[in-house]
Amino acid sequence: MAEGENESPRPRASPYDEAVDALSSLITKRSRADKSNKGDRFDIMYDYIKMLDLEESISKMKVIHVAGTKGKGSTCTFAESILRNCGFHTGLFTSPHLIDVRERFRLDGMDIGQEKFLAYFWWCWNTLKACTFIPLFCCLLVNMDSAKMRQVLLKEWPECGTVLEEKTSDDIPMPAYFRFLALLAFKIFTAEQVDVVILEVGLGGKFDPTNVVQTPIVCGISSLGYDHMEILGNTLGEIAGEKAGIFKQGVPAFTVPQPDEAMCVLEEKASQLDVKLQVAPLLDATLLNGLHLGLDGEHQYLNAGLAIALCSTWLQRTGHNEINYLDQTNSLPEQFLKGLTTATLQGRAQIVPDRLIGAESPGDLLYYLDGAHSPESMEVCGKWFSHAITGESRQQNASNQRQGNSTQILLFNCMSVRDPQLLLPRLINTCANHGVHFQKALFVPNISVYYKVLSSALPPTDSQVDLSWQLTIQNVWENLIGIEKGRDARDGDLVYEENDKSKESGVRSCENSMVFPSLPIAIKWLRNSAQQNKAVRFQVLVTGSLHLVGDVLRLVKK
Repeated sequence: MAEGENESPRPRASPYDEAVDALSSLITKRSRADKSNKGDRFDIMYDYIKMLDLEESISKMKVIHVAGTKGKGSTCTFAESILRNCGFHTGLFTSPHLIDVRERFRLDGMDIGQEKFLAYFWWCWNTLKACTFIPLFCCLLVNMDSAKMRQVLLKEWPECGTVLEEKTSDDIPMPAYFRFLALLAFKIFTAEQVDVVILEVGLGGKFDPTNVVQTPIVCGISSLGYDHMEILGNTLGEIAGEKAGIFKQGVPAFTVPQPDEAMCVLEEKASQLDVKLQVAPLLDATLLNGLHLGLDGEHQYLNAGLAIALCSTWLQRTGHNEINYLDQTNSLPEQFLKGLTTATLQGRAQIVPDRLIGAESPGDLLYYLDGAHSPESMEVCGKWFSHAITGESRQQNASNQRQGNSTQILLFNCMSVRDPQLLLPRLINTCANHGVHFQKALFVPNISVYYKVLSSALPPTDSQVDLSWQLTIQNVWENLIGIEKGRDARDGDLVYEENDKSKESGVRSCENSMVFPSLPIAIKWLRNSAQQNKAVRFQVLVTGSLHLVGDVLRLVKK
């Protein structure tokens, strides 16, 4: 028998997986902290827009543009929901996605369908590929010795003739990952003829790909804090300056109460551009008529207030004065009320039961998901988690449900550019102030990796994964918990609890924490613990990284 005759053919990738693989090829493996990333040829975005013939379309879009450190995604989600309930055809572009890249593009509140996504994706991909190939091809033609060969090739590629006449030989590469996604969003919203486009800035503001929009209807800046400092600067003033880069001449803008240092910079930048900058008030909970915001947590009243101001201004400036809230103080329009109370956003203050355990004993393993990843947002996350679990306990008492023991567990990871010594104390102290203490902390590497876009399916686990970062976080945790328990911080190596089972699975276990070589192994440990302790309710806070939150959702929702 010939060699390989018995081998089964490799399954062909689906059209969607092919698109995701193509998209992954645009991800640069350069460190985000690489100083050359700042503003990295931002003007080339306008070249891409010309290639895609989107100049006129973008100039006509009725855009709400939102930057900020915390809450910008929630603000955009509230704004989209409000205007959709006002009867408008909405387009929302947010980041990052948790499970599927299509989450970033929402039409009328729904992720774009796979068929439409593929059509728009390949149109943009092929157009940009052709346009970015031609200048390179022309360079070859210019240096070609054979005039006859040049004529033959020009017959096949007539577009190169014009480029040669203009003596253009600039190397225009394919756009990087997030730039391509922003361009794709503009194409989608143009083709779908939406009434309003809500754009969430990806990073910063001034050099963000969404900032090619020159005439938005209104701009918003959500809460500012310390994040992405390796790119945006080390002070709140520097960070505010980058965020204020979305302000446009004469276009009104709103923000929320900010630290003085940040507010001074926002006001200065607004003054330079004749921008009327106003502070949106916190939403008064009584205006909800006994209902609750669709997004959980006290901090969402701040984001909801900003969304109301942005939507009211958008309605006013686009001539829809029949629905307006800016001049009212006693009640919200019905459309605003419905929009605020039905808004949904995965991975922010979200509670998800484990379906595998839930089938046998509902509620015994619950995941509390929040993608907090800055010191300020860790504090907000800790408050939400503490209130959520104490609220559940009160509900059980009120309804005479079975009262069993509960245990709180932290499932955590963060990017190496972030400092766990700033993040974890804020979480521990906030929870402790509300009487909540974690019995164990589990540290895992993300399944999602920065150089690959995942489809909804999970990739195989890497058995050779480097856990040095997770072990570093574990060391920080053990010291912090030791201090909380009244012990001095350790200077030496951690003492690991060794047994045959942990050796076999690669788990590194200490008194208060465990490092797992993969998320699926950690989830298996949680499920086994819940099954072996049926009288205990396991309440697992998943935080530190939106990528981790997405990975957990992939696993527990399967």
